[in-house]
Amino acid sequence: MSEQNLNAGALAGIKVIDLTRVLSGPYATQILADHGAEVIKVEPPTGDEVRDWGPPFHEGDASYFIGLNRNKRSIGIDLRQKEGQDILLRLLEDADIVFENFKTGQMEKFDLGYEDTLKARFPKLIYCRISGYGADGPLGGFPGYDAVIQSAAGWFSVNGTSESGPTRVGIPMVDMGTGLYSTIAMLMALSERNRSGHGQFIDMALYDCAVSLLHPYLANFLLSDKVPQITGNQHPNIAPYDKYPTKSGDIYIACGNNRQFRGLCEVLGQGELADDPRFKDNGDRSQNREALTDVLRTAMVNEDGDDLCARLLARNVPAGPVNDIAQVMSHPHTAHRNMDASVDWYRGAGTPIKFSRTPGDLKTPPPKFGANSREVMSAHGFSDSDIDSLIEKGALLEERGK
Repeated sequence: MSEQNLNAGALAGIKVIDLTRVLSGPYATQILADHGAEVIKVEPPTGDEVRDWGPPFHEGDASYFIGLNRNKRSIGIDLRQKEGQDILLRLLEDADIVFENFKTGQMEKFDLGYEDTLKARFPKLIYCRISGYGADGPLGGFPGYDAVIQSAAGWFSVNGTSESGPTRVGIPMVDMGTGLYSTIAMLMALSERNRSGHGQFIDMALYDCAVSLLHPYLANFLLSDKVPQITGNQHPNIAPYDKYPTKSGDIYIACGNNRQFRGLCEVLGQGELADDPRFKDNGDRSQNREALTDVLRTAMVNEDGDDLCARLLARNVPAGPVNDIAQVMSHPHTAHRNMDASVDWYRGAGTPIKFSRTPGDLKTPPPKFGANSREVMSAHGFSDSDIDSLIEKGALLEERGK
């Protein structure tokens, strides 16, 4: 492989047709795009609805959309029309991957279902469907957004405090976790295709991914038969593992073993705590976490948080300040790790995947709706007159409808 191809990314040469909207699918395909895959985002006439999920906005597109769609090209297609379906079939002729998250059964209504149409026509195609609950079973076919799935899958029940009650996890981790799982699944399917020569169907459900991410609460329940309760900022299995106030702000400390706990105690000038029978081992500390919390809070309340964190890190005790987003993005380590990335007007998080030979790259900002409709169509053999005719019929779009 030439050096030029290496610089194109680990997934250079892979073509992805992205029919997804909102979060999990666009997040998955953005990861692929960051690493060199060609991603064509196919949008319905009204566009991906998260273009409207603001403020804030940039030239009419919301930050929610902007954060999930860089390194892609956009084409507007009305799949309700036969001509629109024919356009998609043309795009799929040399595609490796298609992602969709329509309501289950919608692709079949378009006569574009995997089993009925695409499997035979494109035997090497890898098809990933993302849905709320899957297509069958007691909840099969029902819609689901991140927070609804968090609630149904037990996440609320272990998050929050006794004052707040069950609480949503602020970051939409069901959607993002499903996006990550879908990316992993797609790479597995590509690897298997290299051996078999065949594509396959991948059934991803937000509910399944949410249940799979319940660790350690699910493991605790299955072993003890005790229903996990809200733990606030504490860890259900480890102590001390909590947020503590200092005179300069809150910090978080996580002691995963006895050596780290002893280091914490010695930094605080209370080395004897490490030999206290109530706190000698993690099991003891977990059983006596209320007493331990009281002792540690008293010891830290007059400390400078930044200074204490620095002293703890010097002793290999994991500790850090409770930063806000502005502090994260201005931190020198964020810049050092290339996690503040920009191109043209766009600024976002860099890729966390650091390859030594084929690094990911930020090449283009998120596209305007239909910005690439003509060039994508031309690249797939449509003439200018064909394109004009399809736009006139409304099967191909360059501007959002209402």
